[in-house]
This record gives sequence, structure tokens and C-alpha cells, in this order.
Amino acid sequence: MIYSVSSELYLEAAARLAEAIGTDNYFSGSVLFPFGDVECRLTASVIVYRCQERFPEGVSDTIADLVPVWWEFHTCRDGVEQLNDFSFSELRVSL
Repeated sequence: MIYSVSSELYLEAAARLAEAIGTDNYFSGSVLFPFGDVECRLTASVIVYRCQERFPEGVSDTIADLVPVWWEFHTCRDGVEQLNDFSFSELRVSL
């Protein structure tokens, strides 16, 4: 049975990845996090494109896009890995 990745999980994965990237323009590593009763691991090497957003409070560099060099997304329930339908394209939309 394939684990269906929800829009909420994409949002969570995108937030965790953005936090791990920080201010860097390249990221290579893993992000581990629980989501409900599932343990998730996103391992990726990505090139980070940024844009400047101007606010009355100042200028902010935000992630405009991520270009994956390589990635894997694993989901485990009760220690057993489950195939999933994760799509990096969907993750990019969630940024």
C-alpha cells in the first residue's frame, strides 16, 4: 500500500527544509521529522534561488525556488518503510 502525501505534509516538509537551508544557497543533507504516526526523512541536495522582498520593516531574502540535484523521501510507520507518492515538484509549490 502506498502512503499518500497530503498537502499538509508537503507544507511541513517545505517548512522543515527551508529551516534547514537557512541563509545558504546550497543544501545537502537530511531533515527528519514526525508527521502524525509517520516518521519522515527528506534527504536532498538542492540549489537555492532567492529573491529580495521589500517590506516597510526592511528587506528580506526569501527562497524563490529550489532546484533538486538529487532527493529521496522516506516514510516509516511502526519502523516499517512505506512507499509513498512524494513529488519534489509539489514540494516546490509548497514553499
